[in-house]
Amino acid sequence: MKDYYKTLGVEKNASAEDIKKAFRKLAHQYHPDKTKNDPASAQKFKEASEAYSVLSDQTKRANYDRFGSAGPGMGGGAGGYGGFDPNNMGGFDFSGFANGQGGVEFDLGDIFGDIFGGGRRTHSRQQRGEDISVDIEMSFEESIFGVERDITVSKMAQCLTCHGNGAEPGSGLDTCKTCHGKGIINEQRRSFMGVFNTQRVCDTCHGRGQIPKKPCHTCHGKGIHERQQEFTVKMPAGIENGEMVRLSGMGEAVASGAAGDMYVRAHVKSHPYIRKQGQDLVSDLKIKLTDAIAGADVPFKALGPDGEIAIVIPEGTNTGDVLRVRGKGVPNDRNKRGDLLVRIAVDMPKKLSKTARKAVEELRSEGL
Repeated sequence: MKDYYKTLGVEKNASAEDIKKAFRKLAHQYHPDKTKNDPASAQKFKEASEAYSVLSDQTKRANYDRFGSAGPGMGGGAGGYGGFDPNNMGGFDFSGFANGQGGVEFDLGDIFGDIFGGGRRTHSRQQRGEDISVDIEMSFEESIFGVERDITVSKMAQCLTCHGNGAEPGSGLDTCKTCHGKGIINEQRRSFMGVFNTQRVCDTCHGRGQIPKKPCHTCHGKGIHERQQEFTVKMPAGIENGEMVRLSGMGEAVASGAAGDMYVRAHVKSHPYIRKQGQDLVSDLKIKLTDAIAGADVPFKALGPDGEIAIVIPEGTNTGDVLRVRGKGVPNDRNKRGDLLVRIAVDMPKKLSKTARKAVEELRSEGL
């Protein structure tokens, strides 16, 4: 009796997703296009496909678990499941698989998307330019309140002379004779399973379907060339060190297709006495013993437009107490701000004058 679970390398209680992942892995490993039609690999691929056709179908799987591979009504083959239906592969379209060796064209669906470049797609995947990254340094204060920064990047960009069509201004374009204006080339690959239809971008026109009558003198007909571009990037309030801002479509351009993205990474300098904690700002503050005992308003240099503020020290404040100043923290997208948390450290004098000692003795006599 065939053990389909063993064939796919999964446990009997495996989920449908686990079964799908196991089959995908085996399909990548043993598919004829990857193994150059090796007979042994082709057999393993067939066995994996058979196992998947059963275990991906809830009804067939239930009958298999109950009766085994020789169960009734499971495909009509000599071995019960031996005549598996390749056109019903758990939602994957394998139409024509059974007649593959006869040269019938078929579509392997999304299970082989990255093998065949998109499975059931009837058009080629659009080209996309490379993503690029830029690093900028920010002060701690800029990271808290946000900042706009101008940056200059040298990258592949659309040609300003021909506006991206590759033709010398005034010369016009001709239909590409290689792809007949389609921008893509249809190709066929044969294997023991049949004929695979694939598409690729035309090498002559680079997917545009047209070629310049006279190439642009700036980009030499490519429509793109390397040049410097200046961008203004807005770094949001509260950005963390190492975080990135994505500028969609601002990356490397390609001759035909979408440009990549630009990622701007923030490098935030530390502050001498303030640090960030979520939406709050945290700082340590030393105060005099007398201020801790009697209370006081102690000046504190805050960030940005806040300038110098007064920290109200209540009477009897101790070292380790945390005072909260509301609305002096990190701004959020609702135009509100977190708080400033000030951790108190009482600066104890190491030596007392006669007057101070007398005052302390008087406090002691009062039981303080």
